[in-house]
Amino acid sequence: MNDWPEGWSDSDRGNRYGGGSANAQPESPRVMRQIRRGPAAPPQGGGVPQQPSYVNGQGYGDFTDARGAGYDSGYSSGQVYGGGGGDSGGPGDPGGYGTRAARPAPNWRRRIKWTAISVLTVLVVTSVGTYFWADGKLKREVDLSKVIDRPEGGDGTNYLIVGSDSREGLSAEEKKQLHTGSAEGKRTDSMMILHVGSNGDTLVSLPRDSDVEIPTFVGSESGKTYKGTGRHTKLNAAYATDGPELLVRTVEFNTGLRIDHYVEIGFAGFANIVDAVGGVEITIDKAFKDKYSGADFQAGKQTLNGEEALAFVRTRHAFAASDLERTKNQQKFLAALAHEVATPGTVLNPFALYPTLSAGLDSLIVDKDMGLYDLGSMFFAMKGVNGGDGTSLNMPISGSSGGNLVWDKTKVKQLVNELNNDEKVTVTGN
Repeated sequence: MNDWPEGWSDSDRGNRYGGGSANAQPESPRVMRQIRRGPAAPPQGGGVPQQPSYVNGQGYGDFTDARGAGYDSGYSSGQVYGGGGGDSGGPGDPGGYGTRAARPAPNWRRRIKWTAISVLTVLVVTSVGTYFWADGKLKREVDLSKVIDRPEGGDGTNYLIVGSDSREGLSAEEKKQLHTGSAEGKRTDSMMILHVGSNGDTLVSLPRDSDVEIPTFVGSESGKTYKGTGRHTKLNAAYATDGPELLVRTVEFNTGLRIDHYVEIGFAGFANIVDAVGGVEITIDKAFKDKYSGADFQAGKQTLNGEEALAFVRTRHAFAASDLERTKNQQKFLAALAHEVATPGTVLNPFALYPTLSAGLDSLIVDKDMGLYDLGSMFFAMKGVNGGDGTSLNMPISGSSGGNLVWDKTKVKQLVNELNNDEKVTVTGN
């Protein structure tokens, strides 16, 4: 049976291996036939169609396309697939078929530079945004330009820090829980002068029962001038009479010390700040209890929440020297609170910083010239006093008159002179 294409005879096959040739010569190696595409098939019945020709003599020879152009398969060239010979590949294959250019090493200097720029940009944008957000929340309601006959300023900066018994924003349930009572208006519950200077910071408490003279002043709302009559009263009566401006005027008149900035916080704001920082750790020297403030403390180190902290700084009925002992507790706690607010755990943690800022800025009342830098300086100075880098004392007292605490004029004069000259304070208080 003939398996070759139609029209082919065995004689057309030539000398082929395994073909049963009688030729005495050994058969040549098998050569793969190469197909040459011929012309189009003739019309039907036009005879035997031309068959593809098989060309020998060049190993795995040449292929000729329809245009007559030859193509060398390359199989006979000895080229190894994937080697470096032959024509080069494209841009991504410079070494020939199957090869790729080496990946360039990362430019770490460039990456570090752009990472640093990105981080710095985020920090700057966040800081600027935080600054304007916080600055916009400050309640600048006290106008010190209305204070008349002011003493000359000295070296350093003096803050008058006031804790008021304002119940603004408290519900009836919160007033009951915080033991604040429901009195209308607001009065000064605590007053302190913080001096920030280059020779150490000084915190001086002014007992609210201090005996002072109300001087001539201009009404903050009416603009009318009220002549001084030489009348002596408790210091907190000045605030009750005409608010912060008269309080500043009275402190300056009775001390000779110029007040540069005013800061006030009410009951609710104080408690909220303490809760925002997660409580404040303090050591209580002696156990005490007071049904009026709700205080009930054991001696020793403990962490106070907002409600407990408010009771601690307001307690006066549990002590024999009620007002003086209370001012010492207020100094101690406020310095500890400032220390907690200024710790890296609060400042560098946005989940602690923003609630603390919000709680504090929502409740602080300051003078019109107070900036965030001034406020920060105040807190860090109070932190320094708590850490032993400054001095804290009560205003020196020489006795009492009609239930009012009379200041020691000689010591007060020396204290004010040291503060004005930004000298190390040597005066001791009660």
